[in-house]
Amino acid sequence: MSQATSPTLLIRSAAWRRSLELLFWLLLVLINCSGNAITTWMDANRSGAASMQWWEPWIWEFSSGLVWLLLLVPAIVWFSRRWPLHLDNWRRRLPWYLLASVPISLLHVLAMFALRMLAYAAVGERYHIGSWLDELLYEYLKDVRTYAAILFCIDGYRFLRRRLQGEAQLLAAPDEGPPVEPIEHPERLLVRKLGRDFLIATADIEWAQAAGNYVNLHLRGHDYPLRITMAALELKLDASCFVRVHRSWLINLAHLVSIEPLEGGEALLHMADGKAVACSRRYLPVLKSRLSEDREHSLPA
Repeated sequence: MSQATSPTLLIRSAAWRRSLELLFWLLLVLINCSGNAITTWMDANRSGAASMQWWEPWIWEFSSGLVWLLLLVPAIVWFSRRWPLHLDNWRRRLPWYLLASVPISLLHVLAMFALRMLAYAAVGERYHIGSWLDELLYEYLKDVRTYAAILFCIDGYRFLRRRLQGEAQLLAAPDEGPPVEPIEHPERLLVRKLGRDFLIATADIEWAQAAGNYVNLHLRGHDYPLRITMAALELKLDASCFVRVHRSWLINLAHLVSIEPLEGGEALLHMADGKAVACSRRYLPVLKSRLSEDREHSLPA
């Protein structure tokens, strides 16, 4: 089977991806905080809590929401990308996720209380905190549920994106008989996308970028995540075509257009598709050496 080349909604929306993700979190916090503030005010009126001011529930909810939005969600996104949970590692990593809930809740409580104190002071009031131990335990029990919900949203979103854009896999050895092509240095990769299978040639890969436990393979305007380390991928690809240029980047020399030197011995590599790839000082001499070798081999004898 061949790879589909027609542009998809996922590709066309790539330019707005970050903005859409930010809009999602903004709307989620806005809707959740507003709903909680309104219901808290309604419950207070029903119970006859005349001492509560109308603005207090809004300060309580939005001080919490802002801390989650500005501090904790970005931290959780980074943490879950750096150490993602999978079926083969969840037993080993789940304890670390549970342990991370403690500093997350502590940071949430301290920053939230600080914002509330400032907001109350701005209207000439004082925010009262009861027993710190009781407050920390109470907030932790709520924060764990919020933390789990955020992780669910993040992992669900990433799973959906992989399903839409396709996820690459190495060809496995057949159950019977010899493999049709080499397994250690495959000429093709299997891409599964929305229930369909495609075969892509490894020689068509233009560049690859590490992303946590995955490496995103880029070819013909598509990005396909392959669950592998960059070091392992480097060993499997044809060394005459591909070269490592950074801890997180690997390029196909056939798609390299130019090298832009930077200060400090680093460089930007301009690829045929317009992508600018970082080349570290450690790998730049290796790249130049490879290009020199290729130039010598291309000269007539």
